[in-house]
Amino acid sequence: MISFPNAKINIGLNVVSKRDDGYHNLETIFYPVKLADALELVEAENPSFSSTGIEIDGNLENNLVFKAYQILENDFEIPSVKLHLHKVIPFGAGLGGGSSDAAFTLKLLNEYFKLKITSEKLKKYAAQIGADCSFFIENKPTFATGIGNQFQPVNLNLSEYEILIVKPNISVNTSDAYRNITPSKPKFNLINIENLPIEKWKDTIVNDFEKSVFKKYPDIKKLKQNLYKMGALYASMSGSGSAVFGVFHHLPQDLDKFIPKNIFVYR
Repeated sequence: MISFPNAKINIGLNVVSKRDDGYHNLETIFYPVKLADALELVEAENPSFSSTGIEIDGNLENNLVFKAYQILENDFEIPSVKLHLHKVIPFGAGLGGGSSDAAFTLKLLNEYFKLKITSEKLKKYAAQIGADCSFFIENKPTFATGIGNQFQPVNLNLSEYEILIVKPNISVNTSDAYRNITPSKPKFNLINIENLPIEKWKDTIVNDFEKSVFKKYPDIKKLKQNLYKMGALYASMSGSGSAVFGVFHHLPQDLDKFIPKNIFVYR
């Protein structure tokens, strides 16, 4: 059985306040995009995980796909499985690839073994893996608050537009990105995005991480600037980077004129 864990982009990301537990309260919109990995499940004599595509570092115990399997295996009498992931979504990009892989593993196991776990219960399992992991259970445009783990549906549909995602060969350390942030109340409440024409997003919707990340990594800033030169209605870094995306009426044909050839591009 195969599923396709997709990525997400952040439309706006406001760091609102620092919490007593050391984390930060955020406000952002998670928006699912078509860029996806491929995840296959088959029954096996012993549980195992393998991968192709982008190389996955780390041992099995730290692998989010296998962790998702172990979480359900602890509560349900499910047989051993072999999980194979073909990795396409780049790491260190702010695209939620690892969280998506874990969430889709939960959904795949639930469907394959007919466990009849509700979406709300699946979200609770996903929350044990990562703050944004629960988003991928329903996988719909969502206004997220808290540490990115409290969700509210938002009426946003970008299907009539084209989205271009680019990621330079740079990895942004999320902890470092947070250390350079001064929390503040946002000027625009993202929950009201459906009432804001996309043509006004550029001057209204911000990602608070961009200021410090762009200062340290000017190549990421240049990518965003180039997306606007290409005609993007809105361009932004996703999460704490390093991927940048642009929303277009129509993508130009001469991408090579603006985007270096040696970086990840998804259109």
